[in-house]
Amino acid sequence: MARLNPFVLFLALASPVIAGVQDVWWNITYVEDVNPDGLYPRRVIGVNNTWPPTPLNVQETDSLVLHVLNSLDVPTTVHHHGQYFNSTSWFDGALGVGQCGIPPGQTFDYVVPINSSGQTGTYWAHAHATGQYVDGLRTPLVLHPTQEHYQYDEEYTIAISDWYHQEHSVLLAQFVNIANPGGAEPIPDSALMYFAQNTTYLPPISGTHPTGPTAGVGFNENATLPFEAGKTYRLRVINMSAFVGFYFWIDGHNMTLIEADGTSIQEYPTDQVMLSVAQRYSMLVTARNDTSGSWAIHFNMDTTMLDTVPDDLVYNLTSSISYGNEPSTPTDLGFVDSYNYLNDTLLTPVNTVAQLPPSSETLNLTFEFDTMNDGTNHAVINGITYNTPLVPAVMSALSLGDNATVQSAYGPSSFVVHHLDVYDILVHNSDTGNHPFHLHGHTFQVINIATQYNVSDLSLNPPVQEGQANPMRRDTIMIPAGGSVTLRVVADNPGVWFFHCHIDWHLSTGLAIQIIEAPQQMQERAQGIVPQYMYDQCQTLGTPYQGNAAGHFSTTDLSGWFLGPYEQELGWLKKGILAMFGCVLTACLGMLTVMWYSLGTQFTDEEVEEAVKARIEAKAKRGKLFGLIKPKQD
Repeated sequence: MARLNPFVLFLALASPVIAGVQDVWWNITYVEDVNPDGLYPRRVIGVNNTWPPTPLNVQETDSLVLHVLNSLDVPTTVHHHGQYFNSTSWFDGALGVGQCGIPPGQTFDYVVPINSSGQTGTYWAHAHATGQYVDGLRTPLVLHPTQEHYQYDEEYTIAISDWYHQEHSVLLAQFVNIANPGGAEPIPDSALMYFAQNTTYLPPISGTHPTGPTAGVGFNENATLPFEAGKTYRLRVINMSAFVGFYFWIDGHNMTLIEADGTSIQEYPTDQVMLSVAQRYSMLVTARNDTSGSWAIHFNMDTTMLDTVPDDLVYNLTSSISYGNEPSTPTDLGFVDSYNYLNDTLLTPVNTVAQLPPSSETLNLTFEFDTMNDGTNHAVINGITYNTPLVPAVMSALSLGDNATVQSAYGPSSFVVHHLDVYDILVHNSDTGNHPFHLHGHTFQVINIATQYNVSDLSLNPPVQEGQANPMRRDTIMIPAGGSVTLRVVADNPGVWFFHCHIDWHLSTGLAIQIIEAPQQMQERAQGIVPQYMYDQCQTLGTPYQGNAAGHFSTTDLSGWFLGPYEQELGWLKKGILAMFGCVLTACLGMLTVMWYSLGTQFTDEEVEEAVKARIEAKAKRGKLFGLIKPKQD
């Protein structure tokens, strides 16, 4: 019997103005022998036995319902990146935050209420279970308004990403390893660019004949955008990478930015744009009058993020814009002199929203990476690495009653904010690399950026200016190395929202927090519309779904939930002091023995034997202190 989602029924009854419900059916499957870069066939995670998954296109008057069947052998989830999910954060798809995961063989209906969110623009959908989007479960999501602010003739969506030849599980085991104490991230084997128009991917360049599951899709130099003279095109560019950012530009054509992360902006002409992981930009590009030949589209990796650059890594890549039907070698104007960093504060939203009032609270976050007490390298925010709760935080908030407002119940990487409060998220990047941070369930106002947060130079570390007329709004921001950002948010969306670095390797090692927003209002609004099968699926997986983060009806008892690893303590620990004392004592005994002999004192055989035994016992004690000698087994 088909299952009726109660929230879909609620929408149908309560919102007669809805133009429609767009149903999309996904069977999430493995797809073998996928080889988009032509270098190495591998298994990926796809949809309906195909890869890449079909793009999603939705009108702003519709509600999207994504029906997911999990045909993998592990739990999965799907996150619609950038969507608000007003007061229904259990549909947000973050594993361990909003749901326990879809068990193998079971289904889940993600209700994305686009018709009530007021959102349009360029987004994407991707897995939010460990590493699955790195293995391919990702696709563009475009929300079309009834009336566009900018006029253009046609549009294309451009997907760019890094690409690995090994599966995420293999790479993660190498990354989080005592043999990698410095935390060098896995280096991509290549990168991909491919194009879509509405729900269809563009084919390879005519006259070429790739084979395998992706034979119908053009990638990289075998992909081209067909242009016609006199037309203006909207290009929606999405970075769906696991790790690296990209610099994007087009030879022989001018680009004008008109959107960033779903926010329409005033026209911003630029020669190139940098997209960190998960960011999106739309640009207007007008076709040339001279329609002979083809022109290169460049997407160059930001190699500053790589610990090393392998000799065989091609990090400056191209596709093309073509005029006419006959393929030709693109005109490539070669290297650029320098890359440009786009300061978000230079962008101005089309729809004016004044800066929110001064914040009543600041979430002051400082992150870095460190070798932990277990020998592995992890990310820490304020000295704590994020661990996925045993009970998803949404379910904790819904089950704890009045205690849902107590921050300690959710664990050390959690923050509770009150309904309609204005709060700032101040993030200091103590790392030497750039990091893209994404906030679920909201767009934030970018009210300050410092390129170096620990100096007094106001040009590098300016103060927050209150009363800005119309600060930039987006959902993903790149925090520069050694810099900081101040993001202002209004707590108008009751739920639990993840805030994390979107570099997968960093999220996998704990670079995240969760924000529990207005839990009492969340409880009130959830009455009667939370699907029962969410709890049933937790039970299937053997995962608790009530109580605090560890499954207890307590605000302080987190027993049974693994926390850590922890940063190594500096200074002398008790164990080290005892070990050093043993070493010094043995050394002193040795020197005294030498002095005794030098004074001519004679030992009996029995005294020599006792001295040797004493030294052996002292050595054994030192070994136990250092963990070098295993205890004797009975």
